[in-house]
Amino acid sequence: MASLNRVILAGNITRDPEIRFTGQGVPVCGFGLAVNRVRSKDKDAVDFFDVSVWREQGEAVANHKKKGDPILVEGRLQYRTWEAQDGSKRSKVDVVAESVQFLGGGASNGSSE
Repeated sequence: MASLNRVILAGNITRDPEIRFTGQGVPVCGFGLAVNRVRSKDKDAVDFFDVSVWREQGEAVANHKKKGDPILVEGRLQYRTWEAQDGSKRSKVDVVAESVQFLGGGASNGSSE
């Protein structure tokens, strides 16, 4: 059976993007993303996602975007687990971006693919 893991999200960055480097020196940028959706006729809801963007795209996001900026993310969902400091098991689903597009006006508008 074929499978598909694809997500496209457009929203606003919830915290300034942070760049870090793997042990091999590969840059990865992390940020939060808020996506508005209609919950019912009169009410909206907001979904929050953690996003990782790798290599040159990650550097572009870290250098040109900030909290509150609109962005479009295209990528895949990744489930991960870890053990917390207190020994409890934790898990979450993150978005791993394969391409990003800067939305909105201004000098930082553009695409990073």
